[in-house]
Amino acid sequence: MAKRRKSRKQSNWQIIIRTFIILFVLIVAFAAFRYYRRQAIQSEQLRQEQIAREEARQKIIRQHKAFIKEIGPIAKEVNKSFELLPSIAIAQACLESDYGQSSLSQKYNNLFGVKGTNPNTSAILSTKEYEKGKWVVVKARFQIYDSYEASIRAHSRLFQKGTSWNAHQYQHVLAAQNYRKQAYALVKDGYATDPEYAEKLIKLIEQYHLDRFDK
Repeated sequence: MAKRRKSRKQSNWQIIIRTFIILFVLIVAFAAFRYYRRQAIQSEQLRQEQIAREEARQKIIRQHKAFIKEIGPIAKEVNKSFELLPSIAIAQACLESDYGQSSLSQKYNNLFGVKGTNPNTSAILSTKEYEKGKWVVVKARFQIYDSYEASIRAHSRLFQKGTSWNAHQYQHVLAAQNYRKQAYALVKDGYATDPEYAEKLIKLIEQYHLDRFDK
């Protein structure tokens, strides 16, 4: 009898141990399942976010290319009679009008932030200026144009005629023979206050191969 009770106790303990092991395995399996499921969900979320970012990036690129396609031929045609390279004019329009998305370009066809003085042909808007080593928001009066072509033509004419106080203001721009030299000449001749203006133009020209309009 004693041996039989001992055997029965051992059997009970074996059942308890096996049950514990099974429960432990199930708990570990469940935890692993939840972990990998959470990882899978996070991976899918990251993948969807990457897809969304890429789609947004591609949309922006398409908008940029559409704007360049619209003004590129205009700049090339207009600059036949001027000494400013079309690639420079296009890059400036892209940079200064945010590829035609700025209020100034959309409402008033002003691609280059040209200031105005006549209240009948200009509008007051907020703009950013680089002053004393930092960007500040100021109010200024900007010229209104009938079309992008009128804006580009006036812009190109500025470099040939110069400013009201200096007819030779842009002599280095006109003398430059390639887009890199013209970009740096714009800064040298005081066209832009942004110290990185030339580098930004060159980057745009090379990113979108705008020099093809110079040929």
